[in-house]
Amino acid sequence: MVKWLVIGIGDITRRRVIPAIVQGSRSHLQAVLTRDPEKASAYPGTEVFTTIEAALQSPEIDAVYVASPVSLHVSHTIASLRAGKHVLVEKPTAMNYSEAKSMVDEARLHDRLFAVAYYRRLYPKLIRARDLIALGAIGQPVLAEANCHSWLPANSLDSARGWLIDPSKSGGGPLYDIGSHRIDAMNFLFGKPVHATGLLSNAVHKLAVEDSATVLIQYATGIHATVDVRWNSHIRRDHFRILGTDGELNLDPLNDPRLSYGNIEESLPADPNVHFDLVQNFTSAVLDGTPLACSGEEAIWTDWVTEMVMTSSKTP
Repeated sequence: MVKWLVIGIGDITRRRVIPAIVQGSRSHLQAVLTRDPEKASAYPGTEVFTTIEAALQSPEIDAVYVASPVSLHVSHTIASLRAGKHVLVEKPTAMNYSEAKSMVDEARLHDRLFAVAYYRRLYPKLIRARDLIALGAIGQPVLAEANCHSWLPANSLDSARGWLIDPSKSGGGPLYDIGSHRIDAMNFLFGKPVHATGLLSNAVHKLAVEDSATVLIQYATGIHATVDVRWNSHIRRDHFRILGTDGELNLDPLNDPRLSYGNIEESLPADPNVHFDLVQNFTSAVLDGTPLACSGEEAIWTDWVTEMVMTSSKTP
């Protein structure tokens, strides 16, 4: 049994993470850390802490799910690792590549597991896509394209989720929030990126973070990938396609079970709670040594890409 501390009682933890822990046969919600103890009333019998120092003194806690604002990921993760806890952290890993790498180094130093919540790596359709690419179903892949367009996230202008548009807490706008998932999906399919650049702008919203981000990535095999994410479209889009010399894999929309290539269409649904398989994978890694779906060592290449985009977008 893995006993969890969840840091932060927000939208993701209430709707997905805590239900995934509670539903698992080998995981248990031991404690929560929140600035507002009233939020913990929904979880009777659970320990409630208001400081991380007090929470990490509990010998009952085996693993920590870090769901605080991105700016706190590095401090919360490193404190947890130093206390001997395994850590699963929300995406993106950190504010920049240097912070992300320090988290990986700390996990290695203390011989603890460290993973990042890029749950799409467990999507059956994305796993199937990687297998089909390896089998040569579309020939040699040469280009991958992803976009995710919507309006500003719900309640992002309110105090509860206002940190999303505060770059000192979130790191950035859609690049960090929704772009990171799609960059990681590209890395999952094609490996370690070797070059990345991009553009950021505020085409519609005058925010402290960008409302548009366009990313270009190159991989060692020569594949180019583009990721375009926006908070300035009333039309929702979630496209993901891989083009090869002899065909195309269509995963539109990415969060839908459909996958098609040639005249073949498959339906490969994920669990309704997309965090369930993620939590189960981490639990199995702790108890059985199962490989992590997204280890810190793999996840930080998304942070590397993000940093390259942030740097290049500032170049005149």
